[in-house]
Amino acid sequence: MAFSDDAIEHLARRLLDYSLPKQEWTHEAHFAATLWLLRKRPDLTTPDALRTLITTYNDATNTPNTDVSGYHHTITQASLRGARHHLTTHTPDTPLHILLSHTMASPLGRSDWLLSYWTRPVLFSPVARHTWVEPDFSPLPF
Repeated sequence: MAFSDDAIEHLARRLLDYSLPKQEWTHEAHFAATLWLLRKRPDLTTPDALRTLITTYNDATNTPNTDVSGYHHTITQASLRGARHHLTTHTPDTPLHILLSHTMASPLGRSDWLLSYWTRPVLFSPVARHTWVEPDFSPLPF
């Protein structure tokens, strides 16, 4: 899907007010919202703020936050690092839709990108879901 800057903002605001339909919360939408938050609402990108935002959104969309479902701390923090890295490789006035396009064209655009750094058992463990777990396969490049 091609997002405009207005569409990215609309998506992010619906995430913030918990009205974003779950079917629209795609891999690309995760990065669109993350880039918008990093640029427009950095106060919401701390680990605790993101955990609260995502778990509350999950509750609003009837997605249980358990050991096997819902919020995943390691994935969230790794994705945040990747999005932040993409922001730093562009000028501050680069439109968000361009940043998103570049992010989706990078390895981060693949939904399985994290498996280049974590083994599946470690990444999908309850410990990694609840706390930060360092990569066990290869260090993150950012």
